[in-house]
Amino acid sequence: MSAAPDQPPPLPPPIVSTRGDRRTLEFTPGDIQSEMRLSRPDALVLPYARAMMCFALLAPRPRHILMVGLGGGSLVKFCHRHFPHARITVLEVRADVIALRTQFQVPPDDARLCVLHCDAADWLARAGTGEADVLLVDGFDAAGLPPALASASFYAHCRRALRPGGVLAANIFTYDPGYVTAVQRLQAAFDGQVCWLSGIAGNNQILLAQRAAHGKAAPGRTLRFLRDTMRNRGLGAALPNRLLARLLLAWLSWRPHPG
Repeated sequence: MSAAPDQPPPLPPPIVSTRGDRRTLEFTPGDIQSEMRLSRPDALVLPYARAMMCFALLAPRPRHILMVGLGGGSLVKFCHRHFPHARITVLEVRADVIALRTQFQVPPDDARLCVLHCDAADWLARAGTGEADVLLVDGFDAAGLPPALASASFYAHCRRALRPGGVLAANIFTYDPGYVTAVQRLQAAFDGQVCWLSGIAGNNQILLAQRAAHGKAAPGRTLRFLRDTMRNRGLGAALPNRLLARLLLAWLSWRPHPG
């Protein structure tokens, strides 16, 4: 009888730290994955989280937002509050991260919000066509971006899961050894309909990809403007692009919502 294959070592537990009004989540000491202000739990603190919301430049009124990775729930809480007509589904592989949702004031599951304990790559491989209007990919482990969340098949499944005109926002570290390959795979999966705002979140590159609308081979007007006219530089430098993200958040926070 052959020996059972070795099981991978258990992951170290996530680290939650609270200092004054600040609560953070880390997977390795000193590497902040998520940050919350206790006085404003729905606010987006980290620049990369604000940059992820730039998907609203391409899809301002989504009906279904699908998220890969829960973390401290910053993106979930903001979307839950400021996209009141959107249904939100979150795919999180770690039960110990889901168990922290109360500490980070993530709303409980209801008719609008559902947090699933599952492997996102497997879930998307089985998902139907046109599941969501927006797909946010922000899944990391202690080693960085998992290969399963940067494969050619994963990005193809992401595209299939989006409705025509739907938008994917992916967070990838520019210093990740697989960064260039991941970008190339994403561009291939979305037929080149990919753009970004240079320097908007430092080493976090936020890539926006859009599935073509019905009967159209060309990218949407906004994506085409950012990619071709602005050459993926946005307002030209990191600081103005960060200001653009803040202005977008202000608009999302104050815009009227149809009944």
